[in-house]
Amino acid sequence: MLQIVIIGTGNVASHLFKAISNSKEAKIVQIYGRKQSSLQQFEKKTSVTTDLTNIKEADLYIIAVNDDAVYEVSRLIKNKNGLVVHTSGSVSMDVLQSERKGVFYPLQTFSKDRAIDFSVVPICLEANSDNDLKLLRTLAQTLSDSVFTINSEQRKKLHLAAVFVNNFTNHFYQIGEKICADEAIPFDILKPLISETSQKISDMSASQAQTGPAKRNDIETMQAHLDMLKNPLHKKLYQLLSESIRISHEEKL
Repeated sequence: MLQIVIIGTGNVASHLFKAISNSKEAKIVQIYGRKQSSLQQFEKKTSVTTDLTNIKEADLYIIAVNDDAVYEVSRLIKNKNGLVVHTSGSVSMDVLQSERKGVFYPLQTFSKDRAIDFSVVPICLEANSDNDLKLLRTLAQTLSDSVFTINSEQRKKLHLAAVFVNNFTNHFYQIGEKICADEAIPFDILKPLISETSQKISDMSASQAQTGPAKRNDIETMQAHLDMLKNPLHKKLYQLLSESIRISHEEKL
């Protein structure tokens, strides 16, 4: 059975802990966290520590921390014999200081208190040896039905795409929610639209699914929307996105 240490206690670490704990092929032997309080949810289930010099020997070390902390954490455990991986979408594998290194990147948005079906989460793998890539693939396939070998440059671009389709899109939900709240309109009215928009791209390309005044170049409607927006940043976003939509669809004509 694969012996695993998880370094980190945030959203990704918490969801990985739950998923791996349900696997018959792996066992989490330790969790590291900077603060004892962050380890309370794990301490009855496995060994915990706040001291990186007290990390156990294991087959695999999963660094699930903020991107800017990956290098420093990996430097402090570089003498371990096991394979060291990080879970970041935007950090190169070569940042890791260990001889054996790789990436175990679950491509999903994680919130600590929201359950995730890990079997449908794409897991992107990279390693600097075929044997270690095989080890990661064996673990990944016990967790998910969607496993890919993706190099660092591809993964950075994939992460960029994910920011557009997830983080930016969610921010637009936030703006829409605020517009509704200002007029005492239930945001729930928009949820079927949000659902249909996301479901459509299962059956057609995003370009084919595009609708709205910018695609139609409906100048009067767009100007009316701009007049209603009071936040200057929201005006800029509306103008830039409308222009991007208009140009991308003009190019296809």
